[in-house]
Parts: sequence; structure tokens; C-alpha cells
Amino acid sequence: MEAKRFILISLAFAVLTPLSAQTAFPLSAKQDKEGIMGKAYWKLWNPKVQAKIDKDIEQNRKADATIDLADVRPGTEVKVEQTKNDFVFGAQIFNFDQLGTKERNDRYKNLFGTLFNRATVGFYWKYFETRPGRKRYWEEYWDTEDWWNQQKDPTAFFHWRRPCTDKIIDFLEKKGVAIHGHPLVWGNFGNQPSWLYRLFTPEERKVTDRLIETYPDTYDHHSPLKMKKGWMDSISDEDLNIKLKAYGEKLNKLYEARIRDLVNYYGKRISSWDIVNESAIDYAHGNFKGNAPLMKSEYAFMPGDYTYRSFKIADSCIPQGVWKNINDYWTGPEYAKQVKDLLSRGAKIDIVGSQMHLFNPKQCADIAKGSTEQSPEHVWHLMSDLASTGLPLCISEITITSPTEDHKGQMIQAIITYNLYRIWFSIKEMKAITWWNLVDGCGAYGEPAVSGLFTRDMQPKLAYYALNDLINNQWKTRMTVKADSNGQIKFRGFRGLYKITYTTKEGTAKTIDYHVK
Repeated sequence: MEAKRFILISLAFAVLTPLSAQTAFPLSAKQDKEGIMGKAYWKLWNPKVQAKIDKDIEQNRKADATIDLADVRPGTEVKVEQTKNDFVFGAQIFNFDQLGTKERNDRYKNLFGTLFNRATVGFYWKYFETRPGRKRYWEEYWDTEDWWNQQKDPTAFFHWRRPCTDKIIDFLEKKGVAIHGHPLVWGNFGNQPSWLYRLFTPEERKVTDRLIETYPDTYDHHSPLKMKKGWMDSISDEDLNIKLKAYGEKLNKLYEARIRDLVNYYGKRISSWDIVNESAIDYAHGNFKGNAPLMKSEYAFMPGDYTYRSFKIADSCIPQGVWKNINDYWTGPEYAKQVKDLLSRGAKIDIVGSQMHLFNPKQCADIAKGSTEQSPEHVWHLMSDLASTGLPLCISEITITSPTEDHKGQMIQAIITYNLYRIWFSIKEMKAITWWNLVDGCGAYGEPAVSGLFTRDMQPKLAYYALNDLINNQWKTRMTVKADSNGQIKFRGFRGLYKITYTTKEGTAKTIDYHVK
């Protein structure tokens, strides 16, 4: 089994990369002739662990199929070819048309529908509604590919990684790629429109001026809000619930309007939404108290009990069949407790999203040496805790950096990617895995420049080959089987859509579609 999993890089992309045409990914200490990973790493990812992952993939991701082919002769060879996996392999698509040349942009776009079957589209409020009521659904001159291709420093513009949404939704629909909206509600300073803090009345400013260190200019998209240190302790409940009550009511209406506008505009075209993003920090710190219009959030001012309220609003307007996700980076037990609390109060949540960001390249270097961060036991424990909610899971955002940009650094990134994807894919409750920054140098401010599957000029890195091998080779079923005496074929394959091709009794070539569930 171990030998079968020893990956040889295909020659198909040799012209795209300066790396050697054949590169092997070691999957055990015995195979790691170069000593890419330390012995302690391979001790964690040992043959016994790998065998358990293989067994779980076989059990949790495959199903038996029996198909009646009334018009086939016994013994006829039937071609079984999977065309689409039911499991969601996603990536965010924040750099649509922004990579500087048509060739780069086309390579980027071609990943959707070939490697990835779902795309996360950004709806960050600050950049989506730059002025009250001015929503960035439609393409303007500064959203075109030609405009971006002329920019020497595209990162200098507020809508870098924040493209308008309509043309991306249209593109993904034509490719048959599912669409995930991210996020409807997020309290982070980098997501809140600056104009929210221009809504304070003169009387309210008497309270807020002593709490807020910097009021951003109304439409300065790069200027974050800064709260004074210790502001949460310096504001009284009376100030919050009486003097700022009118602002809180205003803020609640704006958040509700945002949820309803986006959901009603796209309807079922978007198949899943992150309803609330990264609210577990407020739950863990005990900030949710009562149902007042405003609460003291770790972020700043937020509607009271905003996570619960947002899910209730979303449930009242989201079409049936569209997933309602909660998403967080929090890895402590408080996250699962928060989800259980929301469910007990009647919030309807379809899936629990867990982020995994190795932002510091040193983290990946340490993992290669044997750090237990993201070890098999760590992953199993964290996913078991989240699965205790009784809900399906997804790995919603992934960052895995190359510790260095040389061959060894890329190899470390690829091996970590390969093993983590395998263990996530093997977990019964898992429904989706989403890579975050696809291209080096295209992360948010402060994120690593070497966490992509591709270099900045869209040359594939070793992690791309590792992931492509898993998704398009190892986890797709292709085989030939013979029809039995009853005109049936039987096989076991990964759940998803298939094309079944054979020759009928009359000698006619025929293809049918089939869904292995």
C-alpha cells in the first residue's frame, strides 16, 4: 500500500516549472532519502496512521453501486468513469482578473472546474458597500481585466482581492462550479465599513470619543478603526444600553438589511454562506450578555447577541437547500460549546467550518521537524470535538506556507498539504475542504507571501501537484468492469457523478449518467 502511494510527478506540467521533471514525494521515513522531514515527523505520520487513514477513506468516502443495463450482453466490458466528486474541494477566488496578464488570469480561472469544484466569493462589507447603498455587484471600469493589467502595484488599491461579484458568479455558473459566499456578518475592523462610525449623533460622540482612538475618514478603505486600550472596561452598561441605544438599533437594522439584500439578490445561485465569521472569541470571553441592541465585542461595537440574531435572520430568508455555515479560527472547546448553545436556542446551522492557517513559515519548518501542531492526533481530537455538535464539518480556510522558496521548502509544503488533506478527507463528518490563497504574494496584509499553490506568475509549485494527484487521480474512480449474466455491473467507487459507457446488444455505443451515493 505504501509503495502505491509514492507519488511521481507527471511530465504534463514540466514546461511550466523550472523544477525537475520527475520529483517524488516521500510518504514515510524509508522513502525520505533526502531527509526533507525529520524522523519525529515520520514517527507521527507512521504506517499505522496512514493505514487508518486509508481504511477511513475507503469506508467514509466510497459506496457500492449496482447498475442494471438491460441492453447489454453478458461479459461486455463497461467503462466506468467518475466525472465529479460529491465531496467539496474548494478555493477562494479573490484574485479574479487581477494577476497582471491574460495568461496568468486564464490559468487561475482554469483551476475552477478542474481542480476545484467550489469557489468562495468574497462579500466583505467594507469593500462591497463602500458607501451606504452603493453595492459592488456590477463591473465598473476599474474591475476589468484590462484595467488591472495596467496597474504596476495592484495591491495599492482598495479592491485588490475584493472584486465585484456578478461577473464571478456568472463565470462559475458557466463552469458548473458551486459558489460559497463569505461572509455575511463579521465584526472585524477590516470588514466593517468606515461609514458606520459616521452615524453617531453629537450626543453619542460624547460617549464614543473617549473610547475610539481613531475615526477613519468616511471612505478611506485602508484606515482601520482603533479602539483605545481597555475600552471595554471603561464603558458602562448605562452608556451602552441607554446613551448608545439608538445607534445600536440603527446598527441592527443595517446588519439585517445586508443579510436580506445579499440573500435575496442571489437566491439559490449561491449554494452556501458563511452566516457569521469568527465570533467564537466573543463567546469564549463571555461577551454575549443578554439581548440588548449593542454589545461589547472584541472587535468594537456589534449588535447584541449578533451570532444568534444573524442565524435567525438568515433562516427567515435563505432559500431551502442553501447551506448556512458558521466559520471560525478558534480551536478551543469554546467553539463547539458555542455551536451547541446556538442550536439549543433554535438557531439553524447546517455545517461547522474550521480554519487552519499556518501563517508563519516557521510553523511549517517546525512541523517538518516533528512539532505536534497539526499532527494526526491533534487533527482527530479537534475534529472529534467539533463533530460532537452533531453537525457536518468543513475545513473552511487553509494556509500552508513554504518555509523557504527552494526545493526543500516547496517539498515540505507539499508533504504537509498531502497528509493533511488525506486525514481531513478520511473523517466521516467532513463535507468540504477549501484552500485559501492560491497564488504567492496574493494574501491579505500580513499574510505570508509563500503560501500559494502557484508562484506569483502562476507557475505550479510542488503542493499543487500533490493536491492535483489526490483530487484528480487517487480520489476519482476509473475502471472497466464486465456485465454479468443479468446485465448488471457492480463496483465500489468514490461518491459522485459517473459516465457509464458500453456497447449495446445491437452494437451501438451508449453512455449513461449515474450518481453513486
